[in-house]
Amino acid sequence: MSGTSGSVAAATPDDEYEILCDNVGSFLRRYSTEDGVTVVTDTQLDGTTAYVPTGTVVRCDAETAPAPNPQIDGTIQRQTGAGTVTIAAGARSVTLVVYAGSPTVAIGGGSAVTVAAGTALTWGVDRGGDAGESLQDAYVFTGVSGSDFLVTSTREL
Repeated sequence: MSGTSGSVAAATPDDEYEILCDNVGSFLRRYSTEDGVTVVTDTQLDGTTAYVPTGTVVRCDAETAPAPNPQIDGTIQRQTGAGTVTIAAGARSVTLVVYAGSPTVAIGGGSAVTVAAGTALTWGVDRGGDAGESLQDAYVFTGVSGSDFLVTSTREL
């Protein structure tokens, strides 16, 4: 048929998946919508073995909600020339900005790595509270003659 154009749409179900948790652990919930009808199917994480939730069903990350409005302590230190700045383990964030020279950074007692001027690095976690996250390692920033760098950190009190 000359000059005819168009498209064909086949009706297919729309499937959405979410990993949820109950009193036993995590499982997979599938929401299938076809012809305006939504069907919920729970399976083990393999996606095929049927699962029956036990107790309260919640989003897995909701089980250990962070404490509301935690108190955060911040630090800032500028190091010019030779010297060391140490951020103890347990911080929520650590940031290094190098203005001049080539200081080094050692993480968790590991080997020191040289960082060039103009570099900015940040390490951090996004979830605090009673069961929250923190950086497990200490950070040691060491300046040499000609170094100029800034180290900031945050820590939950």
